Amino acid sequence: MDVDIVSEEENPMLHRTDVTFELTHDEATPSRLQVRDSLAAKLNKDADEVVIRKLDTKFGMRKTVGYAKVYDSSEYATEVEQEHMLERNKITTDEGDAEAEEA
Repeated sequence: MDVDIVSEEENPMLHRTDVTFELTHDEATPSRLQVRDSLAAKLNKDADEVVIRKLDTKFGMRKTVGYAKVYDSSEYATEVEQEHMLERNKITTDEGDAEAEEA
């Protein structure tokens, strides 16, 4: 799986970079977590700092276009991102961990 960065736009107020990328794959479309890990490795970031917002694969194509938000730290990601996006990207919040321990 090859990841190519198409564009990067800094967003200093939210402590993040908005990234549009293109992914070339041999088999079926990779999972969101596989894409997140590959993009994080390419950008030298921790996987918890990368939130994949969108993946779009055209039918029959081996190319996927995606959009991600890359935060300066995982704390900024948990502060800014919506809960369902954190769940999709398997990013745990401190509050979620505390609730799980209480239950």
